Amino acid sequence: MPTQRASTIRLRTSLFQEAAEIVDREYASDLSLDDIARRVASSRRQLQRAYAEIGQTTFRDHLTRVRMQKAAEMLATRALTVREVAHRVGYRQPAQFAKAFRRYQGVAPSDFRANGRAPVRPPGTQFSARPAYRAA
Repeated sequence: MPTQRASTIRLRTSLFQEAAEIVDREYASDLSLDDIARRVASSRRQLQRAYAEIGQTTFRDHLTRVRMQKAAEMLATRALTVREVAHRVGYRQPAQFAKAFRRYQGVAPSDFRANGRAPVRPPGTQFSARPAYRAA
């Protein structure tokens, strides 16, 4: 793999940081890669590369991770219903939120709230917003 120029690394780092700041601020709104790319004055492809090379993730995985972390904080306070948390972190359908939360935390939102935390993941396991499929 060829080495990246320093200017390319600086540009992608800047793009990633700007995009991450937008996601951190506006995680509850309907964000898309195209929207963020437009807002940081970049192309969709350049932003995808920034996420892959600098962030070691994808835009969708990053957005989901931020949403799930915020949801866990909200659920831990017990002040809001699961439905309210789902809406506050950007999900229109509570069932969709519950499925994503379960995939990310390994436990349903209501169980997370009851136990106050998620089960500990085995070392080396990572979250992916995409389900793992097995070849038949």
